[in-house]
Amino acid sequence: MGFAIGAALVTLLQVTLGGDAMEAWGWRIPFLIAGPLGLIAIYFRMKIEESPAFQASLDAQAAGPAGEAAETKGPVAILASHWRGILLAMILVAAANTVGYALTSYMPTYLTSNKGYDELHGTLLTIPILVLMSAAIPLTGRLSDRIGRRPVLWIGSLGTVVLAAPAFLLIGIGAIWSTLLGLALIAFPLTFYVANLASALPALFPTESRYGAMGIAYNFAVAIFGGTAPFIIASLIAASGNEMMPAYYLMATSAIGAVAVYFITETAGKPLKGSMPSVDTIEEAHELVAGQDSNEKLDLNEMPFDHTYEPAEGEEPPGGAAERRDRPAD
Repeated sequence: MGFAIGAALVTLLQVTLGGDAMEAWGWRIPFLIAGPLGLIAIYFRMKIEESPAFQASLDAQAAGPAGEAAETKGPVAILASHWRGILLAMILVAAANTVGYALTSYMPTYLTSNKGYDELHGTLLTIPILVLMSAAIPLTGRLSDRIGRRPVLWIGSLGTVVLAAPAFLLIGIGAIWSTLLGLALIAFPLTFYVANLASALPALFPTESRYGAMGIAYNFAVAIFGGTAPFIIASLIAASGNEMMPAYYLMATSAIGAVAVYFITETAGKPLKGSMPSVDTIEEAHELVAGQDSNEKLDLNEMPFDHTYEPAEGEEPPGGAAERRDRPAD
């Protein structure tokens, strides 16, 4: 919706100011509006509380072994410990953002420079597609809760491989209906990417390193592949003279993304690494503990353990085991 509102603002300025004024000084207005919005975003970010799991990790680091403060992992240590997860996250972010930036940032330029649309229509045609995509994202997120994150990410990556070429062929027809349909074919698989990355990527890393690892993976991938997607696509067209090069580029990045999906583990419905399961009631907690040994969605090795637990005399530990000294904190 943010991209749609931005495109709508640019369209409004193009209509009211005209092309000459827009080129001379009007293009600065969106940037001047975005500045204060950035300050508001910073204010919101500063007011967000840490999650209980991360706060517990900070408290444990502060206490440290024998009461000594533990050092927080720096970028080098995070890379050394989590290079595999960071690499997979970078590939997935690169694949998704290549499609995303192609749709939101490059398509208005492509429609104007390569398909003969005027600047007004080049921007205007993307707005209904972005609005429909925003409405569909909760649906693909719900689908992920039902069938898992990996299948939904596969739909996004393989869907791009299959639909990118037909999308650009439809855009090449030059009619408004075919252009809208082509843009929709690009947005369809992107919806499956966007709805899941925010949940799938953090699950690759444990609590104490999650934010740092995510920051490294996401920002490097966006800077190298996402933000440069319009430039790379335009360069490929200029070098080859083939206006289907955008489709081939999106197909290539998403094919690599599909390989990365194969190597990530399914995390839907499971606690994040280093975190305990979330429950709403004491009764739900007892039920979860009682069946934890046979629960496929619980990996006890990924949870923080309370090594001080001992059953009371004559008490059988939850789960039915005769003795379980190393188990999650009940």
